Amino acid sequence: MQDIRQLSLEELTNYFLEMGEKRFRAKQVYEWLWQKSARSFAEMTNLSKNLRTHLETHFLLRPIEIDKVQHSSDGTIKTRFRLYDGYLIESVLIPVPSEKRFTVCVSSQVGCSLTCSFCATGRMKRERNLDAGEIYDQVVMVNQQSLEKFGHPLTNIVYMGMGEPLLAYKNVLKSVEHLTSPEGLNMSPRRITVSTAGIAKMIKKLADDKVRFNLALSLHAADDTKRNEIMPINEQNNLETLMEALIYFHEHTGNRITYEYIAFNNFNDNIGDAKRLAKLCRSFPVKINIIEYNAIDDAPFSKSEEDRLDIFARYLSDHGVNVTVRRSRGRDIDAACGQLANKDA
Repeated sequence: MQDIRQLSLEELTNYFLEMGEKRFRAKQVYEWLWQKSARSFAEMTNLSKNLRTHLETHFLLRPIEIDKVQHSSDGTIKTRFRLYDGYLIESVLIPVPSEKRFTVCVSSQVGCSLTCSFCATGRMKRERNLDAGEIYDQVVMVNQQSLEKFGHPLTNIVYMGMGEPLLAYKNVLKSVEHLTSPEGLNMSPRRITVSTAGIAKMIKKLADDKVRFNLALSLHAADDTKRNEIMPINEQNNLETLMEALIYFHEHTGNRITYEYIAFNNFNDNIGDAKRLAKLCRSFPVKINIIEYNAIDDAPFSKSEEDRLDIFARYLSDHGVNVTVRRSRGRDIDAACGQLANKDA
């Protein structure tokens, strides 16, 4: 049987018309799926019992299920979800109540194929891409957590969890469509950021597809030698190629671009690194988020020392770069950047 959430509104409409139902029934079902986030056909109470039974007989509806929830001392909440085929993924709620900012970090793949040396997810085998409904469900269910725990809905969505979003391109864009559509959750695309380790041709495709969300590049080194060492993907997508793609993206969309930059002690945090990083900020407006490194088992890295990090960030700021140092959240429950790996506490 087919997963009903794989059907477009047009396909759903054609199906109902062919079975002799009114056109508006398709819209009702579509609203239940994407606006009201129904988890079963039984919830669709404005449909007849016979029609609900028909749908149950002919279609699948496979919402993700909560497997485990962990609470950090800083308020961060990590949720492990079980998918219909038994695979596990993780999402993170990052609350900043003082700023009325409540962000969900969602996964786009089961595992990851990029093998970045500092990332726990990169050590997992990539099993499959998540479908649009599985990504959408993460947002819906973490939004419910945010409402219950903090009395506030989500304000931001970042595709920075498990997997490389641009290798799940079609499903990621379809999930964004459902999250931002008036027929879906009607969230602003300006509140959504999709992060990539750097796949130049797909960054250009985002521009050609005229996406309206923001883009983040997981940069982590400002020269090819160092980036090759920690991110094998750089060997096929070097910095020159990436900068060309980002310029293309900015020229065609005008959307915000951010560099994510994990600071590793005595590796990428000296003044020379800062100078090279500042140079990469000259071609288009860009913001840099410097991120504290979060240790994972057996990785040969440690986080940048406080004084080195301050000098590094100050150099960038003094040279006109928009820079923010992000302090880690959820480290005590393996929910911080680079730590998602379905690991039990």
